[in-house]
Amino acid sequence: MSDENKDFGDKAEDAFDNAKESAKEFSEDAKESAKEFSESAKKTANEFTAGAKEAFSGAGGENKKVLVGILAIIFGSLGVHKFLLGYQKEGFILLGATVIGYITVCFVIGGFILTATAVVGLIEGIIYLTKSDEEFYNTYQVGRKPWF
Repeated sequence: MSDENKDFGDKAEDAFDNAKESAKEFSEDAKESAKEFSESAKKTANEFTAGAKEAFSGAGGENKKVLVGILAIIFGSLGVHKFLLGYQKEGFILLGATVIGYITVCFVIGGFILTATAVVGLIEGIIYLTKSDEEFYNTYQVGRKPWF
């Protein structure tokens, strides 16, 4: 029986050594695959970043006009379009008026304030979208005309 136990022990040691070697090979393959994946992910991220920078760097003229016009129509009462154009004072005026309108909405005056800020945003959005690219750029980005 002791010879049999020795044989089992030798077989167990051989199996252990084989398993250990297989695990090392598997871990090396896994490390290599992870490294390749990491490099591929970095490359893809860099390409995406370059594409995003290129897309947003061209956000002058037409792209900014359409973006600001649509935001003025949808979120005009909050002054989002003013902030995008760089008019912080006017943006805070619209935002403040909207907040005051919501605070006083239980009184009748709050409804009028909210309606007025929404109408301002709607009118400005329509004006932005109907201007030509050059006219929009010269009027609102170069000329810095804050209202209408």
